[in-house]
Amino acid sequence: MTLDGAARRRVAGTVVLLFALVGALVLTMSAGHPAERASLLRWYALSWALFAAAVWTLRRVPARQAAFLVIAGAAAVTATGLLAPPTTSTDSYRYVWDGRVQAAGVSPYAHAPADPALIPLRDRWLFPEGVDCDFPYRYAVRSGPAARTCTLINRPDVHTIYPPLAELYFLVVHRLSPEGARCEPFQIGGALLAFGTSMVLLAAVRRRAACWAWCPAVPLEAVNNAHVDILGVLLTVAAMAVLSRHRIWGGLLLGGAVAVKFLPALTLPGALSARRRVLGALAVVGPAVLVVALAYLPYVLASRASVLGYLFGYLDEEGYDDTDTGGGARYALLRLVLPGAAALPAALVLLAVAAVLVLRRDDTDRPWHGALVVTGVAFLLFTPGYSWYALLIVALAAFDGRWEWLGIPLAGAAAYLGVHEHVGTAAYAVAALGVVTGSVVRARRVCPALSLPERS
Repeated sequence: MTLDGAARRRVAGTVVLLFALVGALVLTMSAGHPAERASLLRWYALSWALFAAAVWTLRRVPARQAAFLVIAGAAAVTATGLLAPPTTSTDSYRYVWDGRVQAAGVSPYAHAPADPALIPLRDRWLFPEGVDCDFPYRYAVRSGPAARTCTLINRPDVHTIYPPLAELYFLVVHRLSPEGARCEPFQIGGALLAFGTSMVLLAAVRRRAACWAWCPAVPLEAVNNAHVDILGVLLTVAAMAVLSRHRIWGGLLLGGAVAVKFLPALTLPGALSARRRVLGALAVVGPAVLVVALAYLPYVLASRASVLGYLFGYLDEEGYDDTDTGGGARYALLRLVLPGAAALPAALVLLAVAAVLVLRRDDTDRPWHGALVVTGVAFLLFTPGYSWYALLIVALAAFDGRWEWLGIPLAGAAAYLGVHEHVGTAAYAVAALGVVTGSVVRARRVCPALSLPERS
């Protein structure tokens, strides 16, 4: 099929914007560790602006050319994450360590990285000594062969926090990695999983997949920082794609996602809205619970320590159970209108209300819509400070075509990379306003009676 002049111009414009986006992402990845946050934030913000423009122009590109651009753009954007070591996070060093520990026949839930029992597994890369500990982002280790030992692994004195399928992923990547490999295999794994997510979305929602495939958060968090969240996102997207036709398979995939990272459990109300009858709901919940239980079983048998690892300590450290009356980065929006002690109960009640409304009123043919609503509301209520958590929001927003929710990943990045906690609060407030505005605009389009009458 030959394109007319207008169609060719639209294709050319989208291609130009994609090239600019890739260039901005290359500069973002080369900005270094967040010691130079100003430079990183500048290029990252530009990447988001170019991403928005590229997705906007794609709307009027013919379907066949749009699919090609989504695939090509996904490949190019994803690849930018491979151009540098982890830029804004040190989590992948824990992944390397947990894979190494498991390969040695030790449960990652049994010992913290600083435990002297694991000294034979250390190397000078993950556990530098002497003057090498003077560099940024080194964490002191009290037990070591040298007088002064440190590690690249954050929180080295606590057990791993990651669920069992994440740990299995770490082991598989370790087994497949060449001798002496560092974080690169996890970055490659993240790139493959991110591109796979793009392809699942392309098959399910066509051009809307660009909202994920070209999003700057994907190469930065899923590839460059290699966050294991991407495996949970892929399994969640696959679950949403099959739930309306194959509830058992959807439940199995959703259980797998939860066994990678607990966050996808927020999508369960949306998944159950597609199966409102009791037996239908059980056909989703039962397989999900079974997968989680079977995933934990070998680690329960192998570990004397709790298989939940540092989870509760992490929640306390991050302020999720904070009940004081002072300020805080968690529940930032609720704290603007409520006393600090009321923030947690209010968040739980509002989240429960959102889940019940989704279960009672949501579209049974679009489980991803309810999943996006409950997950997005949870982010706005709890205001997490880590930007990679919002990869799930990006994927669900692409699935549902609800661009207004993409302000949440930007707010997470502002909270994580910003110089002051109030920056994150302001960003989440803007994100909430964007969600409300977008929802009102959509409602008025669907129901013109909601529009204000024109003056005579």
